[in-house]
Amino acid sequence: MTPFALTLPPVYLPFADGRWQMRLGLRSLSLADWIEIDDQYERYLQRKRELLHERYVDVFAAISGSEAAQQEVLNLLLGYLPQRFPECFAQKGDRLINQITGEAWTLAEWRDRPLDLAGRWVQEDLLVLLPSEDGYYRLVAGSLCFPLYWRLADKLGQPLGQIHAPVPGYDKTLERPMDNFFARLQPDHPGYRFNWSVVDTPELFLGNQRSHPVPADITPASAGDRLWIRVERQTLRRLPQTGGVLFTVRTYTYPLAILQQYPEAAAGLVEAIAQIPPAMQLYKSIAPIRSAIEGYLQGYLQGYLQGYLQS
Repeated sequence: MTPFALTLPPVYLPFADGRWQMRLGLRSLSLADWIEIDDQYERYLQRKRELLHERYVDVFAAISGSEAAQQEVLNLLLGYLPQRFPECFAQKGDRLINQITGEAWTLAEWRDRPLDLAGRWVQEDLLVLLPSEDGYYRLVAGSLCFPLYWRLADKLGQPLGQIHAPVPGYDKTLERPMDNFFARLQPDHPGYRFNWSVVDTPELFLGNQRSHPVPADITPASAGDRLWIRVERQTLRRLPQTGGVLFTVRTYTYPLAILQQYPEAAAGLVEAIAQIPPAMQLYKSIAPIRSAIEGYLQGYLQGYLQGYLQS
C-alpha cells in the first residue's frame, strides 16, 4: 500500500559501552524524534490489529475518569503525525487518514476510548499515568500490545512503585529518582531512555508471565539464530492540560547474530551481562541462557580478533 519508501529500523544497542547499572538513564528528547516510523510499520500495526481483535482485554484497559487524559494523548498525536510524517498521515475534518495502510478513522466514534484509537496509529505502546491525591502517579490507561512478560490488567490503577515492585532493587535505586522525574517533567522537555533484554523468541506480544522454561538446547553454536536482543525505547512526555504523563514504549527485536556487524557492542554485551546481579539475571531470564550468549559472542570475538590481526 505504501507509495513511498520508509526507512530501515534503527539499531539500538544500549549495552554497547559494556556498563550495566541500575539507573534511570534519561536523556533529553527532541520532539521531532518523539515517534518513530520505519519499514516495519505495517507489520507492527497488523500485529496490533490481530491482538485487539483476539484478546482486547489483554491489550487495552482504562479506568473510568481517564478519558480526558486519553483524549489529550490523541490530540497530541493528531497534531504531531500529519506534520512530522505528512507522507504517512493526513487529517480531513474529523477524520485521520493513514496513507500507509489506507485506513481512515472518524475521531468522534472513539470518544469513549481515545487511547485505543491513538495506539492504532503508531508502532509504540502508549501508557497514561495521572497523579492521585497522595501525590503518586498511577497507571490509568494503556494500549499495550507488546509487553515483556507482564499484564496490563495486573498493573492498572497501581502507582509507579507498585508497578515496578517485581524489579529487583527498584525500590532502593530507582523509585525516588523516577518519582522526582515525574514531578519535575515539563511539557516542552520530554525525556527518553532504553531498556534491554535477551529473549528466546522474536514475538512482540509477551503478555503473560513466562509459561515455559528457556529451551535447554540453546547452545553457543545456535544462540545467534535462536536468541533475540529486545530493546525498548521509552519516552516520557508531560500532558499539560490534565497533568498526566504519557509513557511510550517502542519495542525493537534483533537476532543476536546482528552483533557480528557490531563487534564493540558484542564485547559490550559480554561485559554488561557479567555485571548484572544474580537476582536481576533471574528476573530478566538471562541466567539460563548466559553461557550460550557468552559462548557465542566470545567465539565470534576471538575469530574477529584473529582476522583483524592477520589483515
